Amino acid sequence: MKLEATLGLGGNIGDPVAAFAAALARLRAHPAVSVKATSSVWRTAPWGKLDQPEFRNMAVLLETSLPAEDLLDLCLAIERKSGRERGERWGPRTLDIDILTYGGQTIDRPGLQVPHPRIAERAFVLAPLAEIAPEMRIAGRSVPDLLAALGDDDIGQDDAGTLRLQAALAR
Repeated sequence: MKLEATLGLGGNIGDPVAAFAAALARLRAHPAVSVKATSSVWRTAPWGKLDQPEFRNMAVLLETSLPAEDLLDLCLAIERKSGRERGERWGPRTLDIDILTYGGQTIDRPGLQVPHPRIAERAFVLAPLAEIAPEMRIAGRSVPDLLAALGDDDIGQDDAGTLRLQAALAR
């Protein structure tokens, strides 16, 4: 059975846009995953740990027949292939991939919480998600409404990054 899931991608060291392109290529190559939509690239101020470079973020809508745990394993493998090393919490990273939603399900297991537990607090997740899934509801509220409630000015579209990503994906 296939269902829709959304992912949030982020990074702030190396070349995050290139890491996004590589991650999307790996997702597209998986036989149980079909990428349905990708957001623009967004630039965002650091969150949690503030003394680091600004981030690039995006969201992906996909259709998958993978169980949630297997999708998580795939995302973690893609992170590792990008050079991700888990150090300090909220610290710098080459690539971070979070499962934001999974078929409208609520999952609360060690290592896997869906919807992402802090999704409603993060404009850098909600802004790209609103681009590709504006009708989505989380905890009874639409993604655009959740985003509007934050009123975060520390986020903006990265037009040059989006163009680079689109060019890389077109190859």
